[in-house]
Amino acid sequence: MFSLFRKKALLDKQVQKRIEATISEAESKTSGEIRVFIEGKCNTSDPMDRTKEIFAQLEMHKTVARNAILVYVAMEDKKFALYGDKVIYELAGGSLFWEKAAARLTGHLRKNEITDGLCNCILELGTALAAQFPADPDTKRNELSDEIVFGK
Repeated sequence: MFSLFRKKALLDKQVQKRIEATISEAESKTSGEIRVFIEGKCNTSDPMDRTKEIFAQLEMHKTVARNAILVYVAMEDKKFALYGDKVIYELAGGSLFWEKAAARLTGHLRKNEITDGLCNCILELGTALAAQFPADPDTKRNELSDEIVFGK
């Protein structure tokens, strides 16, 4: 599909399944979408620049309600970024919400609690999505895959 992706995962299958199950759980309460993108190294000095690039390449801006969130992690560089589409970014509370979510994830990552940190972050983002975009059983559809996307 994209040359951006690798075939070999950077996480073992059990961890990968747990994170993907957490995405499904978080999305079950919202019409919003959460994706996780993991790669070894960040090819930009600012991980947010890379996250925006990936967000566009994954066409996450095409969700009906513009309520998609991308969690980006560069494992080897120990960098990450959280990026929400314009509508959810503002409705979740602007920069303060995102800074607090990032600080909590940072705390986990500093303790090498990658899986727990990602899962807790995904659930927190899902709660923010559900508050603004509750699930609608009449139109519930998964616009974006819950599978982790692995970069090069």
